Amino acid sequence: MGMIYRLSVPAAVPGVEEVRVLEWHGEAGTVFAPGDLIVELETHKAVVEARAGQAGVLREIKSAAGDWCGIGSALAMFSDTADEALPDGPDGAPDLVIEFAII
Repeated sequence: MGMIYRLSVPAAVPGVEEVRVLEWHGEAGTVFAPGDLIVELETHKAVVEARAGQAGVLREIKSAAGDWCGIGSALAMFSDTADEALPDGPDGAPDLVIEFAII
């Protein structure tokens, strides 16, 4: 049995309290390998790329392109396989391993 993971807004840039979702690089059902670009986020000063640090399946996007989201809020839900049942909410799910790059 696999696990369910949450992709949360990172505290990647000191002093930033929210980010805007610029672009998702997949949709529900997209399989990501380590290093794949998942989503681009924007602060008031920089663009942040979120790349998969582990393999996973994007199951549900919680924040659409254009949405402003606070640090720690859920952006999306992932799982190890596509057939795992998702919980009602993101609470309790461990964070997906992500590599962040400020560009």
